[in-house]
Amino acid sequence: MLVRDLKNCKEFVSGDGAVLRELLHPDKDDIKIHYSFAQARVLPGQTTLPHRLKSTEVYYILEGNGLMHIGKECTEVYKGCAVYIPPDAVQYIENTGKSDLIFICIVEPAWRKEDEEILG
Repeated sequence: MLVRDLKNCKEFVSGDGAVLRELLHPDKDDIKIHYSFAQARVLPGQTTLPHRLKSTEVYYILEGNGLMHIGKECTEVYKGCAVYIPPDAVQYIENTGKSDLIFICIVEPAWRKEDEEILG
């Protein structure tokens, strides 16, 4: 059985500027999944860099408020929202609230550095 406690996952800054803690990744864990699963945090007033992935991505907002940008579309996101991000879509998220914007990132197939292009 594999159980991960978020507080025991190393925090790092991703290429787009979000603070991440990766909980599950098939290339790093002995698990048979095809996606990666991480928690992201964007500080108040901050915006991630525009980027695109070759993979499909889903964000699930746990805390905070923000604006999600995908291509030319923009919409408000908040606790309880799930966002589908299609492959190769230019995307970024901005924290418009007064507290951290915290969300889950699921990338399928699993995130790989070579599959991400930072545009900002």
